[in-house]
Amino acid sequence: MKRKVLLDTDIGSDIDDAVCLAYLLAQGDCDLMGVTTVSGQPEKRAMMASAMCTVAQKNVPIFPGTESPMASQQRQPEAPQAGKLANWDHETSFPKGAAIEFMRQTIRNSPHEIDLVAIGPMTNLGLLFSVDPEIPVLLRSLTLMLGRSIEFPNATRMVEWNAMCDPHAAAIVYRAPIPVHRSVGLDVTMKVTMGARDVQERFRSRLLRPVLDFAQVWFEHADRIVFHDPLAATTLFDNTICTFKRGTVEIELDSPKLAGMTLWTPEGDDPRHEVATSVHPDRFFEHYLSLFPAES
Repeated sequence: MKRKVLLDTDIGSDIDDAVCLAYLLAQGDCDLMGVTTVSGQPEKRAMMASAMCTVAQKNVPIFPGTESPMASQQRQPEAPQAGKLANWDHETSFPKGAAIEFMRQTIRNSPHEIDLVAIGPMTNLGLLFSVDPEIPVLLRSLTLMLGRSIEFPNATRMVEWNAMCDPHAAAIVYRAPIPVHRSVGLDVTMKVTMGARDVQERFRSRLLRPVLDFAQVWFEHADRIVFHDPLAATTLFDNTICTFKRGTVEIELDSPKLAGMTLWTPEGDDPRHEVATSVHPDRFFEHYLSLFPAES
């Protein structure tokens, strides 16, 4: 059976969100139930998701979500890659203020069947779990691209971007009693990268063409793509790409400078989370690129 997936994304900031959405649209074992956007300019982010769904010829529900963090400053007010939208057909009108209720109803209509994948700030999820506290136990699984230095939290006291953008929402998400609660953090994702020249050569399939176009904005200030988000998504469909270790993750909230830092306790009496500890980069790229034949 196909896995029923909900994607929550801040597509339009880092290019890897678009790379991830392309993967889910191409993955034959994925039934993409909907896309919700989060962070600054959520409508433009929704338009980008619509452009990719249009190229994929898939009618996926898309809902702009929450723009501002729950209790912290806005760190990404704009979606720069949306500047390329004029090159692609896309919807321009979306239901307003309906993202959280859409997620809630979708999960309640398919209890224990939805895999929620969250690859941006946790604002939408924090609000969803607060509005309906029963939702976490009704999920099949939650997969996050979030965190860094999880295995050795005191070695590098730095905060990963998605967690930093809304620490309070991240804390709510990690406290939630979800049956399968997985995180793929920077310590692992930074090992799967591709230089700009290789991206230009390999992203030739029809579905990756809008991604390559959006990437031109990204390459104005970066020379490579790090496959943070698609790596997290691939673990739903191939459990040999990453290895995971059980334990408990907590989010630092007391220190303003370190708010959002992931604090990792391995094993323990009641390990609530699974955290990626290693990755097979070659296996990841073989799996990902196999879905995108050059002339599709």
